[in-house]
Amino acid sequence: MSSTDKVTVLVPGRLHPHAAARIGREFDLVTLPSADPSLVTPEIAGRVRGVAAMTTITSAFIDALPKLEIIANFGVGYDAVDAGHAGKVGVMVTNTPDVLTEEVADTALGLLLNTVRELPKAEAYLRAGRWVSEGNYPLTRATLRGRSVGIFGMGRIGLAVARRLEAFGLPISYYNRRPVEGVSYRYHPSLLELATAVDTLVSVAPGGASTEKAVGAEVLKALGPDGVFVNVGRGSTVDEDALAAALAAGTILAAGLDVFRDEPRVPQALIDAPNASLLPHVGSASVHTRTAMADLVVDNLGSWFSKRQAITPVAETSQVRAK
Repeated sequence: MSSTDKVTVLVPGRLHPHAAARIGREFDLVTLPSADPSLVTPEIAGRVRGVAAMTTITSAFIDALPKLEIIANFGVGYDAVDAGHAGKVGVMVTNTPDVLTEEVADTALGLLLNTVRELPKAEAYLRAGRWVSEGNYPLTRATLRGRSVGIFGMGRIGLAVARRLEAFGLPISYYNRRPVEGVSYRYHPSLLELATAVDTLVSVAPGGASTEKAVGAEVLKALGPDGVFVNVGRGSTVDEDALAAALAAGTILAAGLDVFRDEPRVPQALIDAPNASLLPHVGSASVHTRTAMADLVVDNLGSWFSKRQAITPVAETSQVRAK
C-alpha cells in the first residue's frame, strides 16, 4: 500500500482528465462543482489534506479546509490562488513551471509572425479563392527585418522567447523587477523606458497587483506607429480599452494576443480590429505539454505526502514546511 493511499485530495471544478485520473488512482479523491466555501461539508473539511485545481482558490476556501496542507495549481500562472494567504496559514502552493516553457515560447514566436506577416489572413485569402480571382495577397506593411524586441518579464518563458528571437537575428532588451544574472540582453529599469527603446514588445509577465494594466496608453504610445505588441503572459497586464484605441488610431501598428482579462470573453473592439491577431489562450495547449503539466500537479502532491516536500513551490509559500 502506498503512503498516499489514505490521503484525501479535493478537486473543485474541472481538472485536466489525466491529472484527475491519476489522483483517483493514487489518492482518496473527492470532488466539488466549484471552489465555493459554502459547498464544503463538515465531512469534507475533516478529511481533505490536498487540493488540485485549475480555478480560483480564495482565502475563504482555504480557511474552510482546516486540515489542508497543499494546493497543487495546474498552470505556471497562479494569480487565481491566494498564495499569500496560503503562506500565512502554512499551506503549500505549487505550480507547473518548466514543462510548458518551450511550448509557450513557440507560441509566442508563432503569434509574432502571424501578427507581423498576417499569415492567418493570407491563408483565409487563399481558402476563399481570392488568390485566383484577385491575384497575389497584398504585401504586408510589417516585417521582422530591422526590428528591435523588448521582453516584459524575463523569467523562464521570457528567456526561451529571447533565445528564439536571437536566432532571428533581432536585438533584445528587457524589463523585469530586477536584472537577471548571467543575461547579456540590455536591461531597462522601467517598462516605459523599454517601450521607448524598441518597436516590438513581447509580454510574458505574470498577473497580480504589481502588473495590473501595466501595458497602457503611455507604453503603447512609446512603441510608436510601427510598434507591435504581443502578449502570451496574462490578460490582466494590459489595459484592453487602451490597446483597442491604440490599434484603431494607428498609435501602434498591430497586436497579437493569446490571453485576455475576462476569458473566454474577448472585447468586441479587439475582435473587430483588423490589425489584431487573436488566439484563444493556446500557449501551452498541446496534448504533450498539458499531460506533462498534469503529471507535475500530481507529482507535487505525491512528493509532499511521501517525502514531505514540494517539487515546485511558489515564492509566497517557499518557507512552508510540512507538519
